[in-house]
Amino acid sequence: MNNNQNPLSEDIFRDHIGTVNEDGKRNWLYPIKPKGKYYNARNWVTIFYLIVLFGLPFIKIDGHPFMLLNLMERKFILFGQIFWPQDFFIFALAMITMVVSIVLFTVAFGRIFCGWVCPQTIFMEMVFRKIEYLFEGDSMKQRNLTKSSWSWNKITRRGGKNIVFYLISFIISNTFLAYIIGIDELYKIITEPVTMHMAGFTSIIIFSLIFFFVFAWFREQVCIIVCPYGRLQGVMLDKDSVVVAYDYKRGEPREKIRKNEERTAGDCVDCKQCVRVCPTGIDIRHGTQLECVNCTACIDACDDIMEKVNLPKGLIRYASENNISTGKPQKFTKRMKAYSIVLFLLTGLLVVLLATRKDIETNILKTRGTVYQKIDKTHFANMYDVTFINKTYKSKKLTLKVEEFDAEIKMIGDNSLVSAESKTNGRFLLIINKNKLTESKTTVKLAVYEGDKKIETIKTHFYIPEFLN
Repeated sequence: MNNNQNPLSEDIFRDHIGTVNEDGKRNWLYPIKPKGKYYNARNWVTIFYLIVLFGLPFIKIDGHPFMLLNLMERKFILFGQIFWPQDFFIFALAMITMVVSIVLFTVAFGRIFCGWVCPQTIFMEMVFRKIEYLFEGDSMKQRNLTKSSWSWNKITRRGGKNIVFYLISFIISNTFLAYIIGIDELYKIITEPVTMHMAGFTSIIIFSLIFFFVFAWFREQVCIIVCPYGRLQGVMLDKDSVVVAYDYKRGEPREKIRKNEERTAGDCVDCKQCVRVCPTGIDIRHGTQLECVNCTACIDACDDIMEKVNLPKGLIRYASENNISTGKPQKFTKRMKAYSIVLFLLTGLLVVLLATRKDIETNILKTRGTVYQKIDKTHFANMYDVTFINKTYKSKKLTLKVEEFDAEIKMIGDNSLVSAESKTNGRFLLIINKNKLTESKTTVKLAVYEGDKKIETIKTHFYIPEFLN
């Protein structure tokens, strides 16, 4: 490389990825164990993250899960609030809002989500990688262990590591299943005979093996090959996006440091510590790459070297391309403003929908295939199907009353008691005196009551196709 050139203009590195060698075979990575202020901060974030992740399934409100994502029964509980298929539009809006927020953060702050809170990064770098360091040592020791012939030392280290890997994968699998079926159902699977819960037990084993495969072998390939986020960032990022970046203005041209010699080159001493510590095997000095998950390991490694050679820290730091090339501070661009407005509107709409969401939902439709019925000379009736949906954790006794109209409701059967978290279907006759009718299709308001409390009002129509004067 010509040291006078901006390394961002050198695109040779884009022809290959760091995890594949020239023969097309897997290039196994042995990143150096990170250390520094960002790594310490990520440790605290990880502790909080894991406490929340593994603790939420155990939290209950009135005996019900705080968080449940039951796809099979199409039942979702978020922050103690239950959502049924009828509320799917709210759930979908919440997912859209989350995606927009991630996009906004990517536009403004790059892949900060990947580096700090993505489950793959959290578990791989902050859990499984630590266990690997514990059993096999740092980078060089791991390389030597891989190259060494099989011995009792290698068997115990590799075997012990993989046993712990699988146990943690098993715990993760159980936790994720608890989010789907609830901690009580999971407890039954664990404590009752396997034959009573073959489907659940099989699911736990399969997902445990999948997690073990991902974290023991597939590893960083998830971020590079499977996850589309790295490729999407090329669309979302611009020159004002804050990413983990190398300050080529200050660092170039690179030159090894020499004792007792006045330095005339850039601040980069070409130690390659930023490459050796990278969990995806890239050289951050080439600029933003799809493999970079913004884990900040290279920042800590570079700052450590800068401190040792008495040069200012921040050669690799959170910065935008414009910040580095022009030296100007970060700007809040029009693009960021637009995403922020969209996010604000979506969040506002979501809050309104949640605030106005009904605990009881009633659907009334005229019974198919029926016409009006003549009760006597002056009274006629229409038959309706009614569905009461109870979204709460308590049973409700509901009644229907006619508003602003002289009419009678006659329920067919007793369907007024609606159990918690369920729905009840029923039928009723709406009987009206023909002298009160002025047309063949009359709008009627029906109110739903729980005791003396009116819950909602529903409009329906009363039909007499052959209107009688």
